[in-house]
Amino acid sequence: MNTGRIASAALALIYLVAAYIGGGGEALLKTVIFLTLPLACIWFSDELGAFTGVMRGQHINATTPGFLVALGGWLILMIPLVIGIINFFRGPS
Repeated sequence: MNTGRIASAALALIYLVAAYIGGGGEALLKTVIFLTLPLACIWFSDELGAFTGVMRGQHINATTPGFLVALGGWLILMIPLVIGIINFFRGPS
């Protein structure tokens, strides 16, 4: 298991615990759904980047480097963290 998988799994676990504490089971389920795409992009970046073919009527003719797929996954995974930091520094409304 590589470092990216371990770090993303740790961050995902933090998100899941925070969602359950903050919002219960429904928030936990929504968080699991949100985490599916970025974790797949990080954990299986080379496989997803190698995909070519037809998807929803669109032809994908070229592969995408795995590191770009992983980078996209990390950007999506960091969105809740960035929003949380912004809200923390904004203070109470």
